Amino acid sequence: MTRIGFAYNQKPEPPAIRLEDDAPRAEDEPPSSRRDTRSRYAEPPATGEAVDASPRDGEIAPAPHAPEDDEFAEWDSAETIEAVERALASLGEVIRLEANAGFPERLRATCPDIVFNMAEGLRGVNREAHVPAMCEFFGIPYSGSDPFTLSLCLDKARTKEYLAYHGVPTAPFALVRSVEELGVRGAARGARKAGRRGSERPHPSRLRFPLPASRFPLFVKPVHEGSSKGITERNLCETQDELEAQVAFLLERYRQPVLVEEFLSGAEFTCAVLGNGDAARVLPVIGMRFDALPEGARPVYGYEAKWLWDRPDRPLEIFECPARIDEALRRRIEEVVLAAYRVLACRDWSRIDVRLDAAGVPNVVEVNPLPGILPNPADNSCFPKAARAAGMSYDELIQACVRHAAERQGVPLSGKATRRTRRAAALG
Repeated sequence: MTRIGFAYNQKPEPPAIRLEDDAPRAEDEPPSSRRDTRSRYAEPPATGEAVDASPRDGEIAPAPHAPEDDEFAEWDSAETIEAVERALASLGEVIRLEANAGFPERLRATCPDIVFNMAEGLRGVNREAHVPAMCEFFGIPYSGSDPFTLSLCLDKARTKEYLAYHGVPTAPFALVRSVEELGVRGAARGARKAGRRGSERPHPSRLRFPLPASRFPLFVKPVHEGSSKGITERNLCETQDELEAQVAFLLERYRQPVLVEEFLSGAEFTCAVLGNGDAARVLPVIGMRFDALPEGARPVYGYEAKWLWDRPDRPLEIFECPARIDEALRRRIEEVVLAAYRVLACRDWSRIDVRLDAAGVPNVVEVNPLPGILPNPADNSCFPKAARAAGMSYDELIQACVRHAAERQGVPLSGKATRRTRRAAALG
C-alpha cells in the first residue's frame, strides 16, 4: 500500500496570544494569512470591551488600521487537517508529519512514498519552501511546486517581474522600502541610478515616483504576505497623502518592503488550476461580487470582507461560481492564468487571482501555489468551491492533486487508489 506523508501546520486552538518576549525578530518575516472559520475573531478594542464587528443595516463596519495578531492565521484548523487526512486515506496509509522542529527527523525516519504538502511554514521569506526543500534533500517525492516557485510566488514584486518579463499582463508597480521613495527625494535617487545605467529606458511595468494625480488610485500591500494580511480598505490610496500614510504604516507594522501598484478598476476573478504541462486546466472561474459588500464599501476583497462582514451567522455572498461572463472573456482569463502557471513553473495545482484593467484586459494579481482548501462549503474557500462547480467532491480534489504529483514523479498508487481517482481524472 502506498505510504503517504501528510505535511501540515496546525493552528493553535484556541488562537495563541503571543507574549511580548515571543515577538518575531526584525529579520523574521511574519506569515501570510488565509481565511479560516477558527480564526474569525475581531481585533480587540483598546478598552478591552467586547464589540460587535458585524455591520448593521445600511452601515459599514469600522475598519481597523490592521488585522489582529494573526501569526498563525495561515495555518490550518484541526477540521481541515482531518478532512484532508480522510481524503488521503483512500489512497494509502497516511503518516502525519506536522511541520514543526521534529519534522526533518520524522520525515527521514518514516521515508514515505510521497508527501502531500500543505505546510505553509512560519518564519522567513522562504517559509513555504521549507518542507519541499527537505523532501528533496532526502529524495522523497512530494506534491505541489518546488522550493524555488514557492519562494518566488511569496515575493509579490519578483513574481510581477517574472510575469512582466515573459509578457504576462500585470499592473505597473514599484517596490518601496521607505516613504521618502514616494516623493521628490525618491525621484532624484531614481534619476541618479538611471544616470549610472546610461540610456537604459525604464520598463513600462515600473512606476516612477512622484506620480501625477492622474495615476491614482494606487493599491499597496506588504510584499511577503498573503492576500489577507495587511490588506484593508485603506490600502486603496486616492491621493499622495493617503499613499504616504498607508505605506508608512505598513512598513512599520510588517517590517518589510511594500508593493505599490496601479489599481485595476475592472472585475476580479480567482482561478483554480489542476494538472501539469499541456494537460493543466482551469476549473470553473470564480467571480468576485463586490456589489455584495455593504453599501459604500470599496471594491477590495481584504480584511473587512473576509473577517468582519463575512461571518458564520451572516455569510457574505461575494463569490459567484461559475462567474457569469461571456465565453470570450472566460477564454482570455484562462489563457492569462495558464500562462502565469507555466511561466512560474507551478505544479499539480495553484490558485491565481486576476483582475481586469480599464480596457477589460485580464491582469494577474497574485499566484498562490499552496491554495487554501477548507472543507466546509460555508467557509467560501475558493479552490474547493471551483472543484464543486466542476463536479468534484472535496475528497476527489485532494486525490487529484496527489494523482498529478504521483504521475509526474512515477510514484505508483495502490489499486484501490487508482480506482478511486478515475473519476477525479475525468473531472480534473
